[in-house]
Amino acid sequence: MAVAEETGATVTAAPRPRGGPLRSVRDSLVVAKRNLIRMMRIPEMVVFGLVQPIMFVVLFSYVFGGAIMVPGQSGADATVYREFLMAGIFAQTVTFATAGAGAGIADDMHKGLIDRFRSLPMARGAVLTGRTLADLVQTALTLVVLAIVAVIVGWRIHDGVPKALAAFGLLLLLGYAFSWIGALIGLSVRTPEAATSGGLIWLFPLTFISNAFVPSSKMPAVLGHIADWNPFSATVQASRQLFGNPEGVVSDAWPMRHPALASILWSLLIILVFRTLAVRKYRSATA
Repeated sequence: MAVAEETGATVTAAPRPRGGPLRSVRDSLVVAKRNLIRMMRIPEMVVFGLVQPIMFVVLFSYVFGGAIMVPGQSGADATVYREFLMAGIFAQTVTFATAGAGAGIADDMHKGLIDRFRSLPMARGAVLTGRTLADLVQTALTLVVLAIVAVIVGWRIHDGVPKALAAFGLLLLLGYAFSWIGALIGLSVRTPEAATSGGLIWLFPLTFISNAFVPSSKMPAVLGHIADWNPFSATVQASRQLFGNPEGVVSDAWPMRHPALASILWSLLIILVFRTLAVRKYRSATA
């Protein structure tokens, strides 16, 4: 509180956030709660988010299930390919949520909501962290529904529930990492429509030049090498191992020989880099 000497008017200074890391965590959770409430009030957002991955499961399982042979597979058993496929579909689902994260942040920017947050005594990074955490919760719910659909079409886990939960943990970590890329895109464009397009255009080559739908050994040499070092491929390969699903012929590339470790390292690196860039962009975009 400050009093002007000449006019005698009382001027209230903008409050400053205090409390350090604990305050940042609390602010992030508050923003995450706000976004989750918003999602529950607009259920079509969740429903439409489920339609695409379910369509991928059904189409790939029944259209390509009997046509694509996994290396090492004996006979045209569609169930083998379905089990090979599901880790890729799970990974594709969590990464495609990136577009939604970017569009949501771009929409908040477009409506001026971010400017309102800036007037509050809250940590700067809390707005983005809260948004990405809310998207993570939505992605987890989507994975639960998708796993149920996968079981219906013939997918199974073979190495026990703990390893399967570890696989889903790696998938969610990858999805959370990619949501920071979406946040950066959302802060860098002017409209939610542009954020949606920008969030998807780079995801298609990332997901298809990988081992998600066909083994990298069936690709041309250059594309196969790129697929082996793709962060997306590491998570898919680790998930297949933890689920006990068919892996096909695995290359000698380090990420394919140590996929779980490679998946964690890639995800943490993406979070570190793109969270830093997103928070920096947020400060400059709203300054």
